Order: sequence, then C-alpha cells, then structure tokens
Amino acid sequence: MEKEEKSISTAKQQETCVLVGVITSDQTEEMTKEYIDELEFLAETAGVVTRKKFLQRIDHPNPKTYIGSGKIEEIKTYIKEEKIDVAIFDDELSPSQLRNIERELEIKILDRNNLILDIFAGRARTAHAKLRLNWRNMNI
Repeated sequence: MEKEEKSISTAKQQETCVLVGVITSDQTEEMTKEYIDELEFLAETAGVVTRKKFLQRIDHPNPKTYIGSGKIEEIKTYIKEEKIDVAIFDDELSPSQLRNIERELEIKILDRNNLILDIFAGRARTAHAKLRLNWRNMNI
C-alpha cells in the first residue's frame, strides 16, 4: 500500500493588477497607450502581472476618483470577477483620490510614483539606502 504524499506549496502567489489611465485633451491616445505600456513594464519589474488595461477619455481627471463613476464600476466588476490584487494608476494621485479609489475598489491602489518607489525599496541593498527610502516614503 503506497502512501499518498501531500505537498504544500511555499511558492509566493504572484500579485495581479489592472492598469488605469486617462486620455485627456493634453495628450493623444497613442501617447497614453505608450505611457500605459511603460507602466506595465514597471509593474512587471515590481513582480506584478498585468491582467487588463483600462483607459478613459475625459477632459480633466475627476478630483475625487481620478476617473468617472461608470469606469470605477467597470473596473470594480472586473476586479471582483478576476480576483485582482492591485490597481495601478498611470498618473500621480492625491492622498484623497487614493483613499476614495481604495474605498470604491476595495483593493490596494498605487500610482506611478508609488510603484517606482516600491521597485527601489525592493532593490535597496544597504541599510543606508533602505533608511533613505523609508524616510522618503514617510514624507510623501
């Protein structure tokens, strides 16, 4: 009689994300797509897998949620269906926008700047470098 072995996976599950950008009157759709492609590369560098890119054409970003309420609902539905871990926004978000979006989507929210800081923090080797990054994050 053979014993059935049970294996326990200790491999870390890779985080998944959606990317969000806006096409404003200040930039073309092609420019926005280039920025989103660059953001996807940054996400990959941070170890996050992009599942979908969301773009919205608006004159100006919404001061409360950066994107419109209809797009928020579309993203929220996708996040719940696909069990997405993180939403990464292409532009810098204000602290209130970060809070409002996080409340709506109920997942971790990053903007481009925070993603870049996360990459640097993950690669910091010396105690001095780590200390500087921690200090920088506290003063944002």
